[in-house]
Formats: sequence, C-alpha cells, structure tokens
Amino acid sequence: MGLVEPWIEHFFVGPLQMRCSVVTDRLTGDTVVVDGGDEPDRIIAWIERFEGRGPDWSTGPTSLADAQSMNVPLRKVVALVNTHAHFDHSGFIPVLSEHFKVDWYLHPDDTFLQTLAQQSGRRYGLSLPEPAVADQHLVPDSTMMFGSIPIRVLHTPGHTLGGCCLLVNVEDDADHVFVGDTLFQGSVGRTDIAHSGGDFELLASSIHTQLWPLALDTVVHPGHGPLTTIGQERATNPFVGDDAGDGVYGFGKYA
Repeated sequence: MGLVEPWIEHFFVGPLQMRCSVVTDRLTGDTVVVDGGDEPDRIIAWIERFEGRGPDWSTGPTSLADAQSMNVPLRKVVALVNTHAHFDHSGFIPVLSEHFKVDWYLHPDDTFLQTLAQQSGRRYGLSLPEPAVADQHLVPDSTMMFGSIPIRVLHTPGHTLGGCCLLVNVEDDADHVFVGDTLFQGSVGRTDIAHSGGDFELLASSIHTQLWPLALDTVVHPGHGPLTTIGQERATNPFVGDDAGDGVYGFGKYA
C-alpha cells in the first residue's frame, strides 16, 4: 500500500547544493525529512509556518492559505532519515533533531563515516555541530513505517558502505525513490572519497540489483542535480545503463 498524492518538497542547501527532500502524507500531515544536511532554520521555518525562502521545488501547497484551501493538515515531522552520512547530507542533523524531538535513522555501516562530518565540513570552511549519532538503524530489505509513511529501504553500498535508497510507493501514480548520491542523471556517485568505503563495482552492482528492478517510471530524486527516472537512466546512463554492459560497467570509476 502506498501514499495518495504525497506532498514532496526539495530544498537545495549548503555550499554543495545538496537536495534535502521533505515528504508529507497529505491525509495525516506526517512528514519525513530526508537528508537534512544544511540550512536547518530555512527548513524548519517553511515546514512549520510557510515562512522564509521555502523550497526550490514542490508538489504541494505553497502557503498556509493554500494548505487550508486544500484541506491539508498541519505538518508534523515524525522522523529524520538519511541516505548516507557525508557531511553535506548529515552535518546539521543535530539542529533538526533537537528542534523536532524525533529519531534520526541511518544505516549502521555509515556510523564511522558520520563521526567525520564536522572534520569534513572544515575543508569547505563550514562550522558544523558535533556529529549526530543515529537513534535508529535503517533496516535493509524492509518497509519501515514513519508515522503513516511507509518507506522501503534498499541498501545500495558503493558510494558509502551504508548508502541506502528510500522507495516511496504511490497509489495510482509513479513511485518515488530518494537515492542520495548513489545515482544521478547521467552519472553515478563518486567512489574515491576517503573513509567512505567507495567501490565502483559494488556501486554498479547495487544499482543493477536494487534500482533497475523498479518500475521504469519511478521518479529518481538524487542528492544533487536534476530529477530523472529509472527508465531514463537504464536507457542512457553511460556508467551503469543497459548499454554499458554486464560485468564491465561503463567507462569510468566515478563522476
């Protein structure tokens, strides 16, 4: 069973313009923040009061008046969930966690990587809080309930050891998968970042076994850059698409 017309918003945050996605069940107001890595005040102000700059992309109401006219309930953040633990995706989780008083979910294989978030941010001139510690672990190959929102957890190591993609099934419409830095439009995640456990062959295998079986019209929400679909990437991605062949994946190690 999936959501009915989920309300999805994108915030491009921080110096690396990472995509933070906010997913809301329009029927209940339950809300999950995916990869809340930066600009926490902006995200909080919009979720709670429709104030400030707001999202860069949205499928839902754009003001409190819009929400009221559409009979969308006030939003309640029920969980923070991360695709992986690179600092641009997780650096400001402590601020969101403290404000919303909810659990933060991460795959356990990225626990060590998360301890390096503050150190990694310094290389970009960022002052980050002490790294967050996950309250709960993502469970691969399971559908986890976050309030009224069911999310299928797909473990896709290769960019990081604990990288996961988060699948939201939608009733009578295309599904949505939040892939972090596993897959991009026309590219894949880097595998050369220190202390991350990057491995191109593993990443390609993860994409082939976990993402390619999804419906071709599934909307792909990458951690950076434009949206795409599973069908588009299977047909055209030069690193891992169908034309790249089996066993020898594409022509590069990372992008």
